[in-house]
Amino acid sequence: MKFTRRANANWKGTGMEGKGTISTQSTTLDNAQLSFKTRFDQGVGTNPEELIAAAHSGCFTMQLSFLLSEAGFVPEDLDTTAKVTFEDGTITLIALELTGKVPGISEEDFQKTAQKAKEICPISKLLNTEITLAVTLN
Repeated sequence: MKFTRRANANWKGTGMEGKGTISTQSTTLDNAQLSFKTRFDQGVGTNPEELIAAAHSGCFTMQLSFLLSEAGFVPEDLDTTAKVTFEDGTITLIALELTGKVPGISEEDFQKTAQKAKEICPISKLLNTEITLAVTLN
């Protein structure tokens, strides 16, 4: 399977006082605000690190669902939080925190499957940073 997705960013002005927008092909983001405050403070809008966290948590969780299904398990609930740490101009860490409810799976098998999902998730493979994973099975 091969496909291409696209997004667009537009910026006007300086890095500190300027402002921009981000839009996605699906229009889920449609001229979403981007500014110094949305990235480095608590302004209304989005930022690259938040979008990486969203992409990584979504990709990892979907990958895990596929692996569990291949192993004969049907997850009732998989919830992943991705925390992206930006430090001195570099993304230094992405911490994935997974909580899952998967009937019939052992703690050990769930841990192993989650670890494999982290390793083979396309977004994990793309990122050049430390990625940690904390797993809780309910």
